[in-house]
Amino acid sequence: MVKMVDISAKPRVPRTAQASGFIRLKSETLQKIKAGKVPKGDVLAVAQTAAILAVKRTPELVPLTHPIAITGTDVDFKLEKEGVRVSVEVKSTGQTGVEMEALVGVASALLTVWDMVKGFEKDEAGQYPTTSIEDIRVLKKVKG
Repeated sequence: MVKMVDISAKPRVPRTAQASGFIRLKSETLQKIKAGKVPKGDVLAVAQTAAILAVKRTPELVPLTHPIAITGTDVDFKLEKEGVRVSVEVKSTGQTGVEMEALVGVASALLTVWDMVKGFEKDEAGQYPTTSIEDIRVLKKVKG
């Protein structure tokens, strides 16, 4: 049996959640991102847009999440030695938390980065031996 939890009795309060994740990339790929030399365009700008869209569409992707009003979304990237770390913070004033929205935003941003640079990450056999998405997790959740 599947059931969406009834939140109608819960009060509307400010809620914030922050999630992060990491994509491991080759150093050559990171240099191309930094230099703006990726043929598909500005990797971080597209990934930022993907994260925001994913946050807003979380109920379409995760079946039992509630559609909620998102009041703010911040997406930040940090280019590290071995890849790109993304952090997504989501805000709402509602009856349920926004951690799923933050997690979906992170996952979408990381998948978008991978899609945009996959040509640089493939080996001779067309495989991705060093590319990986890692450490997607909720960093904090605040209610009230």
